[in-house]
Amino acid sequence: MGLNKNKILGYAAIIMIIMGCLLIGLAIYKYADIAGYGFGATGFGFLAIAWVFNALKGRV
Repeated sequence: MGLNKNKILGYAAIIMIIMGCLLIGLAIYKYADIAGYGFGATGFGFLAIAWVFNALKGRV
């Protein structure tokens, strides 16, 4: 299984999308009070970084 830079960025983007969705889900369902804002912001940050990784996939 040869991993080049594009495959590694792809796998990292998939992992970060999963983690971002999990954090947003925690913010909505488990921590709906003040702590939910932090979990939600972190989840959206994960999704933003995954978007950047996906955009960089063909350019690195």
